[in-house]
Amino acid sequence: MAGRLAGKVAVVTGAAPRGEGVGNGMATAILFAREGAKVVLVNRSAERAEALQKQIAGEGGEAAVFAGDVTKNDAAEAMAAFAVKRYGRLDILHNNVGVGGPGTPETVSMEDWNRVLQTNLTSSMICCKYAIPRMLEGGGGSIIMVSSIAGAVGLSGSPGAVAYATAKAGLHGMTMSIAADYATRNVRCNCLIVGSVHTPMVAHLGTEARERRRKMVPMQVEGTAWDIAYGAVYLASDESRWVTGILLPIDGGLTGVRAWPR
Repeated sequence: MAGRLAGKVAVVTGAAPRGEGVGNGMATAILFAREGAKVVLVNRSAERAEALQKQIAGEGGEAAVFAGDVTKNDAAEAMAAFAVKRYGRLDILHNNVGVGGPGTPETVSMEDWNRVLQTNLTSSMICCKYAIPRMLEGGGGSIIMVSSIAGAVGLSGSPGAVAYATAKAGLHGMTMSIAADYATRNVRCNCLIVGSVHTPMVAHLGTEARERRRKMVPMQVEGTAWDIAYGAVYLASDESRWVTGILLPIDGGLTGVRAWPR
């Protein structure tokens, strides 16, 4: 079924990948455009976003580039204004900006702690702050947070990621709060909990780590950015008009399935 997002305007933050391959934001932006949405590609690097815009245009889709750092208040406000000025409305906000950072409470630096929380958590709140009034002007909208299994389960054996896990868990609370606050005003808010998909963000971990990540999934199949993007299309579309306040794992069963001891 095509045209599931026809007539809608979507903002995708962190739209272009930081390296070779297809990231979650890129896959989501492409599928949004394929389903008929006009897509605002938000990225700190205009060059990477422009390459994605050309790819979408080459498929017959419509996209525009907004270059800015939406961890900053002024940029987030300008982003929402840009979407409305360019396309007349704002219906979908896909909060996909994120960075990692190692460390346990004993070893994490305050610089890394603040950077990771500002990028992964505070930026989503700031983008919502300016997108929601635009959505209300148009009669409602859909907000999609992008979280991680790191914020849902403890992963022993890792070098520690207390800042990243805390930020992603914070998105769960933010999702529920926004869903409650705007439930009667037709602004829905849901959260994707992303499993161990292979994207440019984790490509630097290497081949061995990639295989370990595949094996820890109950389905024993590697996830891709497209798996995440298909979930985002559903939550952005009117098919999910009665869905708000959910935390949707897309993880091959990792958070929900456990091996029975033999």
